[in-house]
Amino acid sequence: MGTIAERVAVMQFSPIRRFNKYAFEEEAKGKTVYHLNIGQPDIHTPECFKEAIDNFDEKVIAYAESQGLNELRDAMVEYMKRDFNMEYDRDDIIITNGGSEALILAFTALLNPGDEALIAEPFYTNYNTFCNEVSGKLVPLTTSAEDGYDWAKRDLIEAAITPKTKAICALSPGNPTGRVLTMEDMKLIGEIAKEHDLWIISDEVYREFVYDGKEAHSFGQLPEIADRVVIVDSVSKRWSACGARIGALVCKNKEFMDGILKLCQGRLCVPTLEQVGAAALYRMPKSYYDEAKAEYEARRDAAYEELSQIPGIVCQKPAGAFYMTAKLPVDDIENFLMFMLKEFDENGETAMFAPAPGFYATKGLGGNEMRIAYVLTPDKMRRACELIKKAVAAYNAK
Repeated sequence: MGTIAERVAVMQFSPIRRFNKYAFEEEAKGKTVYHLNIGQPDIHTPECFKEAIDNFDEKVIAYAESQGLNELRDAMVEYMKRDFNMEYDRDDIIITNGGSEALILAFTALLNPGDEALIAEPFYTNYNTFCNEVSGKLVPLTTSAEDGYDWAKRDLIEAAITPKTKAICALSPGNPTGRVLTMEDMKLIGEIAKEHDLWIISDEVYREFVYDGKEAHSFGQLPEIADRVVIVDSVSKRWSACGARIGALVCKNKEFMDGILKLCQGRLCVPTLEQVGAAALYRMPKSYYDEAKAEYEARRDAAYEELSQIPGIVCQKPAGAFYMTAKLPVDDIENFLMFMLKEFDENGETAMFAPAPGFYATKGLGGNEMRIAYVLTPDKMRRACELIKKAVAAYNAK
């Protein structure tokens, strides 16, 4: 029997989902587990999504065009102009099967085997999978909890650039840290990309979720680098529609978009009905984001206030998205998580999180860090983080 391809053999299983089976075992025994490990929002998907699908009256659900329905792409053009003053046309947008496929397609179009893409670590773990699929290499820009995971530094970025570097991956607001790039940060990264002839893959799926009265920004607001900016977008988190699997690539570079279209024609199309529903989402009033943002900010504050009471924790309040990464005073984060699931409870309750090592490319980092997703109501977030606080004390007393 032959062996599987090396690019698959070296991939890891998701560190976000790897411990689910242990949580399910405990729940089957009657224990309540607060799931903070997966970024699955509980805010209801706007009704307009389902209403648009219900009103679909075509007699045949036919193939959509490979680049996506014009109705959806036009709605995106209007949204980007209305909310962010970004000038894009329908032909600058290709609809994808979620933000995940958008990233896979971008790496496929930009990286030859062995080519490198820079990314600040810790980073969304599936970037490893997406880059490995095309035999590319992620080069980490190492950040720390102590400085709030800041990576927009010229010396840090330029020290990592080699002749094989093709792109800089910029996640803002970021997963797993909640780091938000300012417009000054984006201009700096744009200058470096231009000087070194690099692409910018800008992952903006959490774009609206910026807190404390700050303004959200996009690389699409910088026309001077428009020919090298590839924006990844998605309806998953913005409108709590993760299962719809509608994403997009947005770019003004015609050669890049022609290449993406070739790949998309090979996979035929994105589901028609979900595109119909997504078009309605992009036409939602801006007030919807304001309400959702206020809810997530309250959840963040509840989690942060409780976690901050842990002696020795290193944690800065995240500025966006709905994730928080923190360094805990424990010797091994995975052992601590198993302790929380298997040995610890208070009144039949415990919590789980995602261990941070899987979010790093550099071996040995993140060994005492966790990522939580603040996707539960404020009272549940406070209780879950209280359980983490009490479990740290119990674990270290063993």
